[in-house]
Amino acid sequence: MQKKGKIVSLLVRLKFSAQMALNGITSNLLRTFLTVLGIAIGVAAVVSLMGIGEGARKSIVAQFESLGENVIVIKSNTETVRFETEEAEELPERVTGIEYATPVVYQEKTPIRWRREESEMDIVGVNQNYPLIKDHKVVSGNFFTSLHVKQRSPVAVLGFNVANSLLNGRSPVGQILKINGLNYRVVGVLAEKGKGKGDGIDNKILIPYTSALKIAEKKDVEEIWAKSNSSEDAELAMVQLGRIYKRKVGIGGNIVPANGSEEPAPGEGTDETIDEPLEPVEPEKPENPDKENVFKKGEEPLTITSLNNLVKEADQANKIMTVLLGGIAAVSLLVGGIGIMNIMLVAVTERTSEIGVRRALGAKQEDLLIQFLLEAVYVSIIGCILGIILGAWAVTVVSRYGLNAIVSMQSIKIAIGVALSSGVLFGVYPAINASSLPPVEALKRS
Repeated sequence: MQKKGKIVSLLVRLKFSAQMALNGITSNLLRTFLTVLGIAIGVAAVVSLMGIGEGARKSIVAQFESLGENVIVIKSNTETVRFETEEAEELPERVTGIEYATPVVYQEKTPIRWRREESEMDIVGVNQNYPLIKDHKVVSGNFFTSLHVKQRSPVAVLGFNVANSLLNGRSPVGQILKINGLNYRVVGVLAEKGKGKGDGIDNKILIPYTSALKIAEKKDVEEIWAKSNSSEDAELAMVQLGRIYKRKVGIGGNIVPANGSEEPAPGEGTDETIDEPLEPVEPEKPENPDKENVFKKGEEPLTITSLNNLVKEADQANKIMTVLLGGIAAVSLLVGGIGIMNIMLVAVTERTSEIGVRRALGAKQEDLLIQFLLEAVYVSIIGCILGIILGAWAVTVVSRYGLNAIVSMQSIKIAIGVALSSGVLFGVYPAINASSLPPVEALKRS
């Protein structure tokens, strides 16, 4: 019974302290408003800046992901290195972990004629595996087949925007386009990737790479796309591809593997062997001076890149940027917390008579400590609510002007945590000052 009476007494004291704290912040509304405004601006800055950073992170990651999952890109960076088309077609058989592969031919600003309208568009030459490699569906018609590729058939698959502009949204499958002066029959339309995604494939035309080589007047290709079933298979394929193309290029250190570090050359730093080990060659004058110049400059003649790792790196880099933006904005919250402490110290000085009367009537030190701490917490909570509203509004405004920004729960949690922590932290000292005033001293000061 005695224990129950103590609990009831404690609850009554807490209720009374909470009421006194509420009266304390409403007694001077202008001062309270200015203090709340400092916290609100800090919270709004955290929510909005972290929202912009998070939106940018998701946008960049989505752009990389739109290029396909578990895709490996083998790209020549110099005219001295080229890939035979048969080489790309045979990669799934030669390299463990690769399921599909295609040679890639780019032909920019190719003349296109549709009825009486003329334009210039980018052409991409691939084989029948493109939809599987890039995870890109066909929404109308079909993709061209291996037979089309072998026979250099004049067929084309249109990007979504290209198809949409031909017949005002109706399917153009079966229609004839003139590409570089030759008639090409439209056999399919790709699904929409969206603005800035899929390397702008919505505005391009795909044809068999054999036909694209004829338009470009080339025999070899500069790029190969490969596809693995899983990220583990992609990592394994990266290692094998690094070894294969080191032998092809004739160097040991200019291949960029999956993790961005250089893969050791065969026989260096590993016990594994390959079927065709490199034999030592005595230094001699290079047959191809241009190729030697490329190596001397330190340029990479070719790169092997895993898009999975590009996604991870972009995600990590943007997470760091988001945290930095949040940290910068959190400084304003600390300034708001200092404002709370300043106002509370002023309040303690002005309310010494109230403190003295309460102490004379039997209020304990902890009662006054709780009261002034609650005042700081009230101000922080009101500032948090107002700041979240302002921050969400700022994110909405930014989104209307083209930037991808979102209100993330993480930013709200961080803002609330920092705001409440600073409110309590900077409210402790004034609260201790108020509670430690002796009743007689407090009454004298009044």
